[in-house]
Amino acid sequence: MRAAGVMSAEAAEAVLTPVLHDLRAACDFAGVGPDFAEVPDVDLLVTGWGCPPITAEVLARLPRLKAIVHTAGSVKGFVTDACWERGIAVSSAAQANALPVAEYTVAMILLSGKRVLERARDYRETKRMSVYGVPASVGNFGATVGILSASMIGRRVVELLAPYDFHVLVHDPFVTEVDGAESVSLTELFERSDVLSVHTPLLPETTGLVSRELLGLLRDDAVLINTARGAVLDQDALVAEAGRIRAVLDVTDPEVLPADHPLWHHDSVLITPHLAGSQGNEWGRLGRHAVDEVRRWVAGKPFSTPVPGERRERIA
Repeated sequence: MRAAGVMSAEAAEAVLTPVLHDLRAACDFAGVGPDFAEVPDVDLLVTGWGCPPITAEVLARLPRLKAIVHTAGSVKGFVTDACWERGIAVSSAAQANALPVAEYTVAMILLSGKRVLERARDYRETKRMSVYGVPASVGNFGATVGILSASMIGRRVVELLAPYDFHVLVHDPFVTEVDGAESVSLTELFERSDVLSVHTPLLPETTGLVSRELLGLLRDDAVLINTARGAVLDQDALVAEAGRIRAVLDVTDPEVLPADHPLWHHDSVLITPHLAGSQGNEWGRLGRHAVDEVRRWVAGKPFSTPVPGERRERIA
């Protein structure tokens, strides 16, 4: 089984270098490049961030290609219809990459409930401690957490919240029941949530989904968390609501926001640099997943995390 890697040099260094020995032991690995210029005819491609689109022209140069193992999340940007039409099997590390995003989300739910960042700032400025004077609105006991979209990450967040004293709501137009959560309408999700976490994929019908109207339904001091895509949220509407509600944005539109964008200057808005997904030692999980998938394919087994072609229109 001959394979090659196509991804940016940075992605290759982060994800593949630690597992290169195991990858070479699993297959005849021809190496990694940033494009298809020097990729030989292979049976399998290992792809990652920075991989160019695999077009019909690229496939014409790779008649042996039968499978793609992607070391990151979405394959939307480079697996083209030509790949699906040829019946190429595709695996993605989206499930592995979902874990740190869900962990980040749960951490932010807990921190925002205790108002940790705001209270730490006040403590630094006043050098005064208050315990019994804290409002009843502070804390996580009995709070309602809303999950927008029962996606892979959304479902994982629901699972991770199970040990806590939260009431969890979920809205997804394609899912009627999620274990550990109460399914509600979109408007009810926003009306009832103390914390609302966005996990919907960016599709034409979800662009701007979190609208001015829906933000206006959130109760005062509610928290909006977005780890999905910046364009799912109407950012101009959030500017108008910031202060009445709080927000944690790990994604924005564009990334990075202009230096003079008003969201940078709101104390009620925390913007983090798209760090919820795999970083640092978490790259190792993605590399290990890729090696495991290559081993399965070489052994004649199906991928453990396949990306079905029939679902490509709804891929995040």
